[in-house]
Amino acid sequence: MQVTSPIREPLVTGHKTMHDITEDICRRVEEKPSKAWLAAFGVSLMMLIVGGYAAASTWWYGIGMWGLNKTVGWAWDITNFVWWVGIGHAGTLISAILLLFRQKWRTSINRAAEAMTIFAVICAGTFILMHMGRTWLAHWALPLPNTYGSLWVNFHSPLVWDVFAISTYLTVSLVFWYVGLIPDLATIRDRAKLTLEKYPLLDTDTPEERREKRKKRRPIAAFIYGLLAFGWEGGAKVWARYEYVALILAGLSTPLVLSVHTIVSFDFATSLIPGWHTTIFPPYFVAGAIFSGFAMVQTLMLITRKVYKLEDYITITHIDYMNKIIILTGSIVGIAYVTEFFMAWYSGVEYERYAFLNRAFGPYWWAYWSMMTCNVISPQLFWFKKIRQSIAWSFFLSIVVNIGMWFERFVIIVTSLHRDFLPSSWAMFSPTLYDMGDYLFTFGIFFTCFFLFAKYLPVVNMAEVKTILNSSDIKAKAKATEYLKEGGVVAAASPMYDKGKDL
Repeated sequence: MQVTSPIREPLVTGHKTMHDITEDICRRVEEKPSKAWLAAFGVSLMMLIVGGYAAASTWWYGIGMWGLNKTVGWAWDITNFVWWVGIGHAGTLISAILLLFRQKWRTSINRAAEAMTIFAVICAGTFILMHMGRTWLAHWALPLPNTYGSLWVNFHSPLVWDVFAISTYLTVSLVFWYVGLIPDLATIRDRAKLTLEKYPLLDTDTPEERREKRKKRRPIAAFIYGLLAFGWEGGAKVWARYEYVALILAGLSTPLVLSVHTIVSFDFATSLIPGWHTTIFPPYFVAGAIFSGFAMVQTLMLITRKVYKLEDYITITHIDYMNKIIILTGSIVGIAYVTEFFMAWYSGVEYERYAFLNRAFGPYWWAYWSMMTCNVISPQLFWFKKIRQSIAWSFFLSIVVNIGMWFERFVIIVTSLHRDFLPSSWAMFSPTLYDMGDYLFTFGIFFTCFFLFAKYLPVVNMAEVKTILNSSDIKAKAKATEYLKEGGVVAAASPMYDKGKDL
């Protein structure tokens, strides 16, 4: 029995029917690229090309092109790596954990969030490959038999754990994302086949008629989406198996969300560097990853809903819920910052105390206080409902949070290294153009992939949104409210549903 809450805002607005959902989402895939999309895609390609030059130079000449020195051996590369891995956390969280908790509001945003995860993890991997210096020997990080004798990776090293954790996370996320796409790919395939049937090429057609028909027919789309849909036919048994697979993948993905950034934090926590050697890092990194990941999802969703006119599917309610998670995780991150300071004082270790004082009042004080302002203070503005439900404020603060999270990684890595145990070794780090260019390169990868995804694949999960339509329709809610006033339990069905118009 479908129970509808009259007090919750609808998750789909605009009195949509099943047919409307199919039309609204598929139209973005089927129509020609808009000028806005071409402009945005052109900018992302430009970033990819300009940054690609820096990345190619780094791979060719080595990491001596970066601003590293004998004291600061990790800087922008690892900062960017940890930042991108963190960005990739919200996608799986939204898809897997919220699926297991039966949160319906995830359905409009999970597809784009999952895609974001995959692209972000690819960007993170790019920095690891560059950081190796000799990228062509990257396979040495895997425990593969080789011809050089008993040469095995060091299984005691957290850097090797990273390889296993991130490659597993990427694989499971990719499978989860693709399996979720299959029903929607089948819908696009069927629509493309319908155009072939609607505009058959006849021997009696004149050349002009054949030319006009060819413009409307979509044989290539029918072929490609047919291949991608894996023969999906949408029977009851297929749907049942599909839902089982989705739950199994969600169950596999959920511990990965927690494990990946925990293991990334071990890169620091297992060392003896003051400022790194702390047990709070695993939960602190996970909370920070979810914090930054949701901020990036918020940024992308706000752009997507505007460009693709999806305001009826990505509603103010979705934005409000994501902002609430940003408040929660931002507060956890703020508590972690305070706890770090307390533990440094309570440990009684002078090096540990100095490391944290140096962060706040040393040469990189500006990075530390930028981090505090962006991550601790700015999210607290979301306690005000007007700000939390404001498009402009949500967009602005989501970018601020991501800037703050980048500073957090920079503060942890660079300020802990630039003044070590020997004052004679102290040094400052300054990024070179190649540091910046490599970062730009990953932005180019990320946005190019995301724009291609948004154009050629359904950016909203049609199949899942249709499952919540009955409980999210405004008319159904009005009916539920009226029924509840009479003291009944509501099993409301949307009066807008018409199965015959689904395609």
